Amino acid sequence: MALLQFDGIGISAMAAAVPHTVINNYEYTHYFPADQVKEVVDKVGVFQRRFADEKTCSSDLCFAAAEKLFADNQTDRSEIDVLIFVSQTPDYRMPATSILLQERLKLPQSTLAFDMNLGCSAYLYGLSTVYALMQQHGLRKALLLDGETRSKVYSPKDRRTAFIFGDAGSATLIERNERFGKSYFSLNSDGSREDLIKIEAGGYRKPSSAETIKEKVVDEYGNIRSEEQGYMKGGDVFNFVIREIPSDIQHILSYSGADKDQLDYIVFHQANTFINTYLAKKLKLDATKIPSTIEKYGNTSSVSVPLTIVSELQHQLQEDKTILLSAFGVGMTWASAVIRFNQCKVSDIVEV
Repeated sequence: MALLQFDGIGISAMAAAVPHTVINNYEYTHYFPADQVKEVVDKVGVFQRRFADEKTCSSDLCFAAAEKLFADNQTDRSEIDVLIFVSQTPDYRMPATSILLQERLKLPQSTLAFDMNLGCSAYLYGLSTVYALMQQHGLRKALLLDGETRSKVYSPKDRRTAFIFGDAGSATLIERNERFGKSYFSLNSDGSREDLIKIEAGGYRKPSSAETIKEKVVDEYGNIRSEEQGYMKGGDVFNFVIREIPSDIQHILSYSGADKDQLDYIVFHQANTFINTYLAKKLKLDATKIPSTIEKYGNTSSVSVPLTIVSELQHQLQEDKTILLSAFGVGMTWASAVIRFNQCKVSDIVEV
């Protein structure tokens, strides 16, 4: 377990963007009968999602969020010294999407920019990396962009993943100021579970070919996907959550010295309603302090944590608040954090 502690670094502004196309999950019946769809949708608790069109990438959603953040806060772009783009749906294999966004956002060429390829825990990994960089006093402000178009990753003919994932992007501005106080992170990884959530082909281990893009029936239930579409072993992921996430949250509470009853909010990765309800009960957390967006945006992978903050806590972060963040996903990787928000300006969500 990697435990990190920072002092005087924090989030001063946030924004998020979602595609304008709303998918009503009960009406997402092109490949499955309506009664089967209703059964799945009621179980996962995802009633609506947003889908990007074929021309819109995760970088476009992050660009819209960043422009909204800059406009609302009259941000001086010349002061952005760090840009990290977090995603597993980049524009190209190369160059890195962060470099394209540096130019598109008209940030100075002196900006330190790179991509981070990680799944649903990536916002916390990205945030802790930015915090670590911002300990250097030569850096003034950092921009963390987190975007995913997961609707393009999974097969609509595989009922195990067809009704869960949506698309979104976010922008987070990080600065140094004593008002932020101390923040704490716990970061973890376990590659022995790499087959729980995976895309098997299309990389350099198994390059794209006519065979890898061919759709196949993959199980006894008739689910269909290609080797270049993602799969998820839902039962095994839940077993992973039971084993790892409650203990990690208890570790970060102990490390930070925070009492769970003193937390103002707890923001979970929006995996599905069943998992988050389980975590709240297991840890005996106050359910009224746990905002949720799974119902209207679905699982947006790493964006789900910042999207939930922007959507549900927009007007709650001007005063001093202590929030626990927790996320897990493909890898497997998982992370928890206790951070303070103080005078954080949160913009309205942008539709692209």
